[in-house]
Amino acid sequence: MKRLLLAVLAALLALAAAGYWFVMQTRAGQDMALEFATGALTAPAATPPADTLRVVMCGTASPLGAVGRRACVAVLVGKRFYLVDAGAGSGQTLTLERIPAQHLEAVFITHYHSDHIDGLPNHNQRSWVAGRPAPLQVVGPPGIEEVVAGFNRAYAQDRQHRIDHHGEDLLPPALGVMQPRVIEPGVVHDADGLRITAFVVDHSPVAPAFGYRFDYKGRSVVVSGDTVVTPSLESMAAGVDLLIHDALSEPLVSAMAARANPRMQKVLVDVLDYHAHTTDVAALAERIGVRKLAFYHLVPVPQNTLMAAIFMRDIPDSVVLTEDGMTFDLPGGSEDILVDGQRG
Repeated sequence: MKRLLLAVLAALLALAAAGYWFVMQTRAGQDMALEFATGALTAPAATPPADTLRVVMCGTASPLGAVGRRACVAVLVGKRFYLVDAGAGSGQTLTLERIPAQHLEAVFITHYHSDHIDGLPNHNQRSWVAGRPAPLQVVGPPGIEEVVAGFNRAYAQDRQHRIDHHGEDLLPPALGVMQPRVIEPGVVHDADGLRITAFVVDHSPVAPAFGYRFDYKGRSVVVSGDTVVTPSLESMAAGVDLLIHDALSEPLVSAMAARANPRMQKVLVDVLDYHAHTTDVAALAERIGVRKLAFYHLVPVPQNTLMAAIFMRDIPDSVVLTEDGMTFDLPGGSEDILVDGQRG
């Protein structure tokens, strides 16, 4: 019996070796593997069920300890999706998650720090080339006109080169130019069952700064943007299903400041007063009945297991430390919150 098992194992190993050789060393094998791989990579992700509010974390990092993509949260309703902020590299996450860029409806900006807007041209270009049927709407507090006009000017030559190469039929020029929309606090979108509400947050001296609440089929998500805990945030997030909140670890930032040169020490000490500390956000979530709390825009980004443990010190186990690509599904008619497909 033992000899038989060894013989079977040897045969399987020989077969695997032959298959590896065929794929790596023959034209037919390479073409077969390439066809399989490109099919898997280019197939769009499954559309969420029609009654589900889906959130994809496309940028969980901050500039401090920058590992990962910068601030960006995607909210999906069926095929349509909306972004809250557009930090650098966040488009790569959406590509890896196979979310069809042409279905991007609008980008909602919380404020005008560079790590929240420097990926805007990439999202515009990706969705334009993919076939977005209308100009990209970029929505934000007063000042959005200047931001959008600047990016449109800076990328004018890029747009023209692409039009010259691929033609106006494929890339209509007007669709490549972003359109700004200035908003004030209140309901800023209410159509097809989706309501989006903007509210003021405190990221002083940055002002104005907004957070956003999404309501769909009885489910709700609040994305804080950058802020300390405020009455407006507390009111808007009371009883929300999912609160996605920026979070600062005071022990980590203080330790970094203590060892920094005088210039960076000043920067790090200043950072402490305009981001919400992890323990403050956790206390807020418990106080106002948030059903699920998730930290993002991590200050600093934990770069190893020890840093992650310190970041989550004194925080309930139910709180999620998000990573790029993480998903949250909130099905309508249910109280479930699925984190990466599992009940959270």
